[in-house]
Amino acid sequence: MASTTPEIPGIHLAQKLNCNNAQNQAEINQCAQLSYQNADKKLNQVYKQLLPTLPAYRKPKLITAQQAWIKFRDTNCEFERSENEGGSIAPLTYFSCLARTTQQRTQQLQEYLNYTHEL
Repeated sequence: MASTTPEIPGIHLAQKLNCNNAQNQAEINQCAQLSYQNADKKLNQVYKQLLPTLPAYRKPKLITAQQAWIKFRDTNCEFERSENEGGSIAPLTYFSCLARTTQQRTQQLQEYLNYTHEL
């Protein structure tokens, strides 16, 4: 989970959200969403670093792979969430899956980036 005290647009709380000490399921869900958003930002940073390092013939392949990966991630996490469909924990399941899967993909892209710098 995120360790900062975030401000989530559209969420009006009496006090700021503390993800180190979430007090209820709604706060835990919001912190999971924030964790995913942070993971997604990191993924996009690494992707934007990697793309220009590739030869022209590889760029469309990465773009296609990334689009397919996003579709996989989203549908797979929808599947994971379906186990708790309608429950208050469903958003936590979904955003935790998104964060975990996105972090794994970021690591893959970082490895590609490291490899291209070694060449």
